Amino acid sequence: MILARYRHRLPADYDLSLIRARIAARGPTWDTAPDLIFKAFTLEDRSRGASENAYSSFYLWRDAGAAAAFFAGSGFAAVLQAFGRPRTDLWLPFAIQTGPSAQARSLAITHRTLPPEADLGTERREDAAWGASLRAEPDVLAVLCGLDPTSWRVTRFVLRAGEPAAGDGEILHLASPGLADLRDATSRL
Repeated sequence: MILARYRHRLPADYDLSLIRARIAARGPTWDTAPDLIFKAFTLEDRSRGASENAYSSFYLWRDAGAAAAFFAGSGFAAVLQAFGRPRTDLWLPFAIQTGPSAQARSLAITHRTLPPEADLGTERREDAAWGASLRAEPDVLAVLCGLDPTSWRVTRFVLRAGEPAAGDGEILHLASPGLADLRDATSRL
């Protein structure tokens, strides 16, 4: 598996109804995408507490080849045409847990840089334990920790069914064609 996210900063006066309409039109086309576990289409809105307006896509791909095929294909070409080339972050799945919720409306993201002396095995076990502590909460769809070995940062993602807290991304559409398979795999952990 591989995690990927790109984010488009938008002007403060950008008409966010255009993004909502784009997601409403394009989101369902991802509901049966092969090799995709899920894609969260998110919006950060200054009027709802975000530091700036932004539109982003957060993916969990079955493997790196599937992610590469997307970036080389017509779907990403449409993103480039509409918004230009975004910075794209990639993570190795460090720990993944699924929860009982069938939907997600918010995406919370936190980061931490690992110190040079960090034991990666211990860090991974701690992230797995943190995810396990959240997975039973009724509004949790998934808890993911991704390792970026280029910067030695761990990024934690929590997808929840509840309203986004100030600063969290609002998930406007969640395409989840591979979520059942992920649930089966994580239930055996």
